[in-house]
Amino acid sequence: MIMAENKLKNPELDLFFEAVLKLQTIEECYSFFEDVATINELKALAQRIQVAKLLKEKKVYTEIAEDTGASTATISRVNKCLNYGTGGYNLILERLEKN
Repeated sequence: MIMAENKLKNPELDLFFEAVLKLQTIEECYSFFEDVATINELKALAQRIQVAKLLKEKKVYTEIAEDTGASTATISRVNKCLNYGTGGYNLILERLEKN
């Protein structure tokens, strides 16, 4: 896995990620993320994970767009990250598959 670029890494994000790592249940995640993000931001993040999952399942763009409501631009961006990104989507999808 490729490490995050230096331009992204900063103390504020470190604190945020440390906070996320302290969450222990889905209920805690709902409470925390409802406080720190808008509903639309959370829906957009959730949509991207779903798009990544469907891309890994070899679904086509039109099917993914229909199933998720994601634009083809979003699907394309997620696909680019799956294939050329830092490996974050793949890491999480593999861990989710194991559960």
